[in-house]
Amino acid sequence: MKKGGKRFEIACYKNKVMSWRSGAEKDLDEVLQTNTVFVNVSKGQVAKKEDLSNAFGTDDLTEICKQILSKGELQVSDKERQSQLEQMFRDIATIVAEKCVNPETKRPYTVNLIERAMKDIHFSVKANKSTKQQALEVIKQLKESIQIQRAHMRLRFVLPAKDGKRLKEKLKPLIKAVENEDFDDQLEMVCLIDPGCFRDIDELIRCETKGKGTLEVLSLKDVEEGDEKLE
Repeated sequence: MKKGGKRFEIACYKNKVMSWRSGAEKDLDEVLQTNTVFVNVSKGQVAKKEDLSNAFGTDDLTEICKQILSKGELQVSDKERQSQLEQMFRDIATIVAEKCVNPETKRPYTVNLIERAMKDIHFSVKANKSTKQQALEVIKQLKESIQIQRAHMRLRFVLPAKDGKRLKEKLKPLIKAVENEDFDDQLEMVCLIDPGCFRDIDELIRCETKGKGTLEVLSLKDVEEGDEKLE
């Protein structure tokens, strides 16, 4: 981080920096290799206390480390950067596949197909933007080349009574919202899901009920994009 006309560096575990910035990692000791501020980490040159006070208005090393962690520039090799961008590319494609369907077939796209479509439109990943933000941009851009829309699928499934309670617990994490539920001699449920969960739900019901449970797609419900965020 450049501040007050000088450059300051801290030594951290790179894979933990993003976790710290997202709030997932709260323990500073898990992120920092040492609670020391340097002018050059690789040469072991420690920053002078006076320079730190002038630049940061404090000589509290923990506070300064937090500032550099939050706002500093992460130094990574070209190979690491390329690997990170490739992972982000796949993560973005996965989010798009989970949230969208082909409105003609009313079925989700596979992640591989979305990746190919992203390559066709020459989508380039931005390392400093979140994958969810970029997924929204991808959806807008893909609309010009393939049939795609953000949607929830409305499903109805009917399960034998003996499987109902047990299966309901397994299905719960895959369901966005339950619209209707009726448990008499069998469990009948109408719910909304993200399209990406359809295959898992279908497989779960078929395997767990040995083919006795039924699943049908009732409709697609458009998801408003005006809010500019993905749940």
